Amino acid sequence: MKRILLLFAAIAFISVGAFAQVQTQPLPVIGDVTGEGDVDGSDINTLINILLGKDSQDYNGRDNVDGEGGVDGSDLNYLINIVLGKVNPNQPQTEVIVANGVAFTMVTVEGGTYTMGATAEQGDDGDTDEFPTHQVTLSGFTIGETEVTHALWEAVMGSNHSRYSGDPQRPVDSVTWDECQEFITKLNEVTGLTFRLPTEAEWEFAARGGNKSNGFKYAGSNTIDDVAWYEDNSGTSSHAVATKAPNELGLYDMNGNVWEWCLDWYGDYSSDAQTDPTGPASGEVRVVRGGGWPDSAYYCRVTIRGGLDPSDAFSCFGLRLAR
Repeated sequence: MKRILLLFAAIAFISVGAFAQVQTQPLPVIGDVTGEGDVDGSDINTLINILLGKDSQDYNGRDNVDGEGGVDGSDLNYLINIVLGKVNPNQPQTEVIVANGVAFTMVTVEGGTYTMGATAEQGDDGDTDEFPTHQVTLSGFTIGETEVTHALWEAVMGSNHSRYSGDPQRPVDSVTWDECQEFITKLNEVTGLTFRLPTEAEWEFAARGGNKSNGFKYAGSNTIDDVAWYEDNSGTSSHAVATKAPNELGLYDMNGNVWEWCLDWYGDYSSDAQTDPTGPASGEVRVVRGGGWPDSAYYCRVTIRGGLDPSDAFSCFGLRLAR
């Protein structure tokens, strides 16, 4: 079953279905080998004993401090730097890229496994196309810290037909999926890199906060006003990016401001576990995610999804880059 998402007063979604029961666990503290809730010298001593073969306890992966394969000397070095304050493992890794004089930031998202779809934090919300929930495993990728701005779009394309112009830091709007592909092609020529739109699964994982997720209903909070420009606070227009709080990965405006095109064709979910899914092989409408400035809180959740003809454009539709 396909569904075309139409915004403004004509939008109509249907909320039905039973919700999956999900058990949430507190996120481990990186470097907390002993599991005592903090990182200190006792963790260093424990890891040394593990490396020397004097401690054979099962630490449930906490001894793999740097997350790179097995437990070895690099984990000890990383742990010592954490204790000394030289490394903040919770600080997102970023890359600043300049295209025709305009800088933008990409954030590294470590690979991981999560449950995609309307999980328990959505409460009584959740549309039919957000079910069934299913397990998704993703490889690492990078994603834009913000939505693509007017400044970046104009630097690459030479012009800008967004409805809400005037502020170069507003997200570009009124762009079709096809125009996004043209923009990305030119951006890749300018930078020599291989940008693309995020897959739908990547988008949701990033919106949820990736491996650092705290299980919020919206991207970074259970209080939507903290993180999103939407119907109740937008004043009927978009706003400059990064003016609300970021989510756990340091990403801004994953909900609200403008809907974001994804790479996938829109289609129904499957209950099967998937690895690096890219959606249906063909279709008629492309996925959009995240909600926008004219939408209610219901349409600005991390699991909301819809589809739109790739040749359509609205003043609350934009894009975010991935690589």
